[in-house]
Amino acid sequence: MDRVPVLKLGDILIVSIQIDLQDQSVLALQEDLADRVVATGARGVIIDITAVEIVDSFIGRMLATIAAISRMLDAETVVVGMRPAVAITLVELGLSLGGVRTALNLEKGVALLNHIDGAQIVAADR
Repeated sequence: MDRVPVLKLGDILIVSIQIDLQDQSVLALQEDLADRVVATGARGVIIDITAVEIVDSFIGRMLATIAAISRMLDAETVVVGMRPAVAITLVELGLSLGGVRTALNLEKGVALLNHIDGAQIVAADR
């Protein structure tokens, strides 16, 4: 089973989904991410779904669940890189992802978390 890597940038954990998510990999991601939020004291989680071309209700629920878990552990979640077709599909499925903030890209996601928390997270030089 492939695991989704969780990277740390200052007070933020970054999850870049580059694989097709199966039930087991999602459960592993939820556990890994919850463990890392607690271990690092992260104030924010960014989930980059730029590589995700197709979504279903399972993916939508997974994003909402991860955001809820992170929020309970005192970390805000931002989903970045959502394609227009993905957004349309989620709305058509009735999954508005309440409580999940979104940003167009990673840079804007970091800026949003900085604004929310007032955290001092510095993006790497481009």
